[in-house]
Amino acid sequence: MRYPELYILRHGETMWNAENRMQGELNSPLTDKGIRDAVRQGEILAGLDLSGFSFHCSPQGRAFQTAGIAVATIADHIRTDDRLREIGVGDWSGRLRDELPQPKGKDPSMGQYAIAPNGEGFARLKLRCRAFLADLSGPAVLITHGITSSMIRGLVVGEKAHTVSTSHGGQGRVYHLKDGEQFLLE
Repeated sequence: MRYPELYILRHGETMWNAENRMQGELNSPLTDKGIRDAVRQGEILAGLDLSGFSFHCSPQGRAFQTAGIAVATIADHIRTDDRLREIGVGDWSGRLRDELPQPKGKDPSMGQYAIAPNGEGFARLKLRCRAFLADLSGPAVLITHGITSSMIRGLVVGEKAHTVSTSHGGQGRVYHLKDGEQFLLE
């Protein structure tokens, strides 16, 4: 499937990111660094021609706070879409990662999302991300979360989306997806 041109932002660092907590559907505010992350994303976007782009944001507070900083001055309208929310981590919401089982593999923290009791899991996340992408009618800027960003980028450009060192979404960075390729803007 061919997708429109996209710019994808992960929310800035939050208090719980700094504490290494699982957030999922819960929320914590941006840290001072998180605010700087969002400002940097705004600076990156301000240098681009975004004529004809729509703006879509997760309704979760940390993403919405990031959108208010990064795109509020360049977007006429920011649409929230529940399908851009972060993967649900069920019973592990708010828990410190170090207190949770550490699955084996090259990225144990990603494995935690797969085994979280009563969590959403990757298969359901993939379905809602596919549905979101199918509904896009043109180029868009997305403000979302680390795992959701990773899933969307994987659907659009394939496995090469995960070859960068910040495959979880990269706070303070912007991913540009066009013609099946991914570019990291810093």
